[in-house]
Amino acid sequence: MLRWSDHLSWTRLRAQIVKELLSILRDPRSRLVVFAPPLLQLMIFTFAATLEVRNVEVAVHNQDTGRWSQEFIERLRNASFIASVRGVDSSVALRESIGRGRTIAAIEIPVDFSRTIAAGRTGRVQVLVDGRRSNAGQITVGYLSSIAAGIGAGIAPGEGPVVPVAVRNWFNPNLVYRWFIVPGLTGILAFFSALLITSLSIARERELGTFDQLLVSPTSTPEILIAKSVPALAIGTTLGLLMIAVAIWVFRIPFTGSIGLLVLSLVLFILSVVGIGLMISAISATQQQAILGAFTVGIPSVLISGFATPVENMPVFLQWLAQTIPFTHFLVIVEGCFLKAMPPSDILARLWPLAAIAMGSLLTATVFVGRRLR
Repeated sequence: MLRWSDHLSWTRLRAQIVKELLSILRDPRSRLVVFAPPLLQLMIFTFAATLEVRNVEVAVHNQDTGRWSQEFIERLRNASFIASVRGVDSSVALRESIGRGRTIAAIEIPVDFSRTIAAGRTGRVQVLVDGRRSNAGQITVGYLSSIAAGIGAGIAPGEGPVVPVAVRNWFNPNLVYRWFIVPGLTGILAFFSALLITSLSIARERELGTFDQLLVSPTSTPEILIAKSVPALAIGTTLGLLMIAVAIWVFRIPFTGSIGLLVLSLVLFILSVVGIGLMISAISATQQQAILGAFTVGIPSVLISGFATPVENMPVFLQWLAQTIPFTHFLVIVEGCFLKAMPPSDILARLWPLAAIAMGSLLTATVFVGRRLR
C-alpha cells in the first residue's frame, strides 16, 4: 500500500515527470490537441465572440413625404452599424420582414410625422424589434434612439443650443470589444488546456493498461501526483503566457498592470485547475469519460465565472458558487492587469482565494488518487 509517509525519491520523480512530458509531446496527436486548438480558437473567437451589433438590416415603411422623415431615413442609411435600409410599402410587409428574420428592426413612420415636428410637437415613430435576438435587438434600439435624439437636438424650436451629454469611458475609451474579450479568452483557453491534460493523465494510463504497472512500482502517491501535475502546470502556464503575448503584440491590447503578479496569478490559477483535473481523471475509467467530465465541469465554470454575464446578476446561490470557481478570480485579475493597472492590493485580494482553491482541489485530488492506488 502506498502512503503519504513514503519518502520522495527525486530520481523516480524526475523519471515520472519526463515520462509524462514525453507521452504528451512525442505523440503528434497530443501535440496537435494541446497546442494548436487554443491558439486557433484565440484567433477565431476574438473576432467571432462579440456583442457588438454590425451590418444589420432595417426595414422602413415611410407614410410621410415630408422633410424630416427623409432626414431620418438618410441618417439611418449613413449609420455605421446598418448595412442596408429596406423600404416596404405596407405595414403587413413590415411585419413579415421581422417574422421571416430578414431584418432585426422595422420602423413605421406615420403620415403626419414631418407635419407634427413642423408644428413644434414631438414626432413619433413605431419601432418593431425581433425579440428572438433580444440582446442584439436592445443594442439596435439604443442606436436608433441616439439617431432620433440627434435629429431632435437639431430641430428643437425656440430653445437655446442643446448641450450634449459628455460621456467618458474609463479604461476602454472607444469601447473596443476586443479589449474586453481577448484577456478573458486567454484564461478560458488556458483553463481548458490544463483541465484536459490532467483529466486524461490517469485515465489514459488506466485505458492503456500501464496503470497496473504503476500500482506495483515503488512510486509513492506524492510522486504520482507531482508527476501528473508538473507537465500540465508547465504546459498550461506556457500556453497562458503565449496567449497573453499574442494579445499584447498581435491584437495591440494595452497592458497596464504588473506582469509579475499576473504570472503568479496564472500559476495559481493553473494549479487549481490541475487539482480539479486530477479529481476527474481519478474517477474516470476511460479517456472518453475524462473528456466528458472535463467539459461537464468546464463549461458551467466559465458561464458562472462572470465572463458572459455579471456575477452580481445571478441568484445568491450561484454568486456563492462562483466564488469557488478559480476562473472567477483570475478573470478579474487578467482584465484588471490589461486595462485598469489594477493595484497590487486588489490583485492580492483575489490571489488568496485562488491559493485556497488550489490547495483544496489538490488535497481532494490526493484523496481521490490515493483511493485508486490502494
